Amino acid sequence: MLKINDLTKHYGDKCAVDHLTLHIRPGELCAFIGHNGAGKTTTLKACVGILDFDGGEIYIDGKSVRKEPLACKKVIAYVPDNPDLYEFMTADKYLDFICDVYGVGAKERKERIEKYAKMLELENDLLQPIGTYSHGMKQKLALIAALAHAPKLLIMDEPFVGLDPKASHMVKQVMHEHCAAGGAIFFSTHVLEVAEKLCDRVAIIKDGRLVRAGTMEEVRGDASLEEVFLELEDNDAGQTD
Repeated sequence: MLKINDLTKHYGDKCAVDHLTLHIRPGELCAFIGHNGAGKTTTLKACVGILDFDGGEIYIDGKSVRKEPLACKKVIAYVPDNPDLYEFMTADKYLDFICDVYGVGAKERKERIEKYAKMLELENDLLQPIGTYSHGMKQKLALIAALAHAPKLLIMDEPFVGLDPKASHMVKQVMHEHCAAGGAIFFSTHVLEVAEKLCDRVAIIKDGRLVRAGTMEEVRGDASLEEVFLELEDNDAGQTD
C-alpha cells in the first residue's frame, strides 16, 4: 500500500530524512516513532505530496507520488497534528465540501458521515460552527473528513495529542476497523504505550535515519517498546531493513 524507497530530504545543509526505506502492506497499522526533529512529519508530508523530496521514490498503491500525484491523493487521506479546518463553516457543511472535492456520492457520504460521527460521538454537533469546537472535537471532525472518501491509506501525525481517554479509545476503534477492512494506516506518535498495544508494525527514526523497523514482536523482542526506543536513542544504531 505504501512503499518508501531510499527517501532523502534536505533543508539547506540539514538532512531531515536520510535514505529511508519502509514498506507498509494493506491491513497493516504501523506506528512511526522518534524524538522531536527526527524526521517523522517531514516523511509523512512527503508521502502525501505536501513536501517535495530530493531523492528516492514513494509509491501509493503502486503509483508514484511524483509522477501520478492526483491518482495517489485520490486513495489517501492525511490528518495533521493540528488540523487547519474552515472554522467559519458548520461541521456538516465542511464534510459536504470535502466529499464534493473527492466526488463522493450522496448515498455514500450520508452513510459514512453518519457512521463515523456516531462512532466518535459527534453526531449531535455537526450543525455547530467549527470555530466553537474544542481541539478534541476538531481532531474527530478531521478524522471523519479523512475517512469520508474511503481512502486505502490513512496517514496521521500525532492523532492522540489533545484527546481525552474516551476520545482516544474511539479513535483507536476507528483505526482498527479501517485496517480490518483492508486499509492501511501509517501514523506518528510519541505515546509508546499506544503504539505497543495498537500496532502490528513499528518503525523508529533517529536523526532522519530509520534505525529499526518490523513487526512489533521483531522490534520489541523481550523488552518493552519504551526500553528499545530509549536504548536506540542512547546509542548510534545502524540502519536495518
